Amino acid sequence: MILNKDTAKKTAELLLQINAIKLEPENPFTWASGWKSPIYCDNRIILSYPTIRNYVREEMGKQVEALYGKPDVIAGVATGAIGIGMLVAEYLGLPFIYVRPEAKAHGRQNKIEGKLEENQSVVVIEDLISTGKSSLNAVDALESHGANIKGMLAIFTYGFDIATTNFEQKNIDLHTLSDYSHLTERAAESGYIKEEQLNTLMDWRTNPSEWKP
Repeated sequence: MILNKDTAKKTAELLLQINAIKLEPENPFTWASGWKSPIYCDNRIILSYPTIRNYVREEMGKQVEALYGKPDVIAGVATGAIGIGMLVAEYLGLPFIYVRPEAKAHGRQNKIEGKLEENQSVVVIEDLISTGKSSLNAVDALESHGANIKGMLAIFTYGFDIATTNFEQKNIDLHTLSDYSHLTERAAESGYIKEEQLNTLMDWRTNPSEWKP
């Protein structure tokens, strides 16, 4: 869910500006899942642009407070949300932890890095939501450690129906700074993509797992 439409538009514009989101309908990307996609999102690049990094940090920090008050801990999902999650925690003056996809195979074999005590309230920070599977795996790890999950805030979501279903089934509140509809709208308005490319992007969005270029 989008909390602030102006922020959604501005975030989409900034992501396009620094090529964090690449739109190539004629030369589709292949995701790790095997899906063919005319769009690829790499929000890690935000960290290389101080002004944009600070904008995202402040907007996420403000939205965390508006939605959930001040939790006890901010948690980032590895690896994409470690950097931005730490910045949000710094902005709010809160402790930071992060969650690995799998426990380490050596040392202390941690899946959660940092100090988390039982019953502490946690807001989870993500960079990107596709199906939501990896994000919700992180939630499972935190809850198994006794955390009280207040909700999740991400930079961007594709808005897939499967993600909506997954979050609803898990009863996890999800908000994002921007989403696919604001991105494609801004890309079309700015001339970043042509009308036929927009049609391709919207066609893909309706059935991404079966889409063929």
